[in-house]
Amino acid sequence: MSALANEPDRVAFIREHTRLLPVPHAPEIALHVAEEATELWQKTEDELAVIGLPPPFWAFAWAGGQALARYLLDNPQIVAGRRVLDFASGSGLVAIAAMKAGAASVEACDIDAFATAAIGLNAEANGVAVTARLDDLVGRDEGWEVICAGDVCYERAMAEAVIGWLGGLSRRGATVLIGDPGRSYLPKDKLTAVATYEVPVTRALEDAEIKRSSVWRLAG
Repeated sequence: MSALANEPDRVAFIREHTRLLPVPHAPEIALHVAEEATELWQKTEDELAVIGLPPPFWAFAWAGGQALARYLLDNPQIVAGRRVLDFASGSGLVAIAAMKAGAASVEACDIDAFATAAIGLNAEANGVAVTARLDDLVGRDEGWEVICAGDVCYERAMAEAVIGWLGGLSRRGATVLIGDPGRSYLPKDKLTAVATYEVPVTRALEDAEIKRSSVWRLAG
């Protein structure tokens, strides 16, 4: 069993290895993020077998998520009064932005228990209520009116499964928004760009200090 199997232990780990800092492209929101990206990432690689810690996607404000958060904050009518799902939420950045923009309720799902712990911490730090779900919701439809997904097109199998599922939700009337800087498996032929930003990112992870990132609407 992982040495960090319990929620309080995961929360303590997050607090120890991150700082609460404003998001570069959405400074209205603060997140618990890793200041030394490579150090924390290498730590998880080294200690994976010991503490069962997956790569800490939750510890960084990724380009697509920052773009989505900025878009929702600037266009609150997209989510105002609506039920929102932030899929593969990571830090909870987009979920927090949706709540700040006036969503009726927001669920943030991830398959990493450290992410759901981080979502809870970050929502609390920003004074909003977000329901964190440790769950893989691909293939399910619980009636969400808006579904947001940031940075989910970096692996072929995941991108195909997620886009196929989200396409079905779009066809039944949901608003589906994808935040992405143009990663390898982004199906641009199925998407319409609704906003583009120059997003500050972590060079150690993105090989750049600025990523041109877009918010895309998925057609049904």
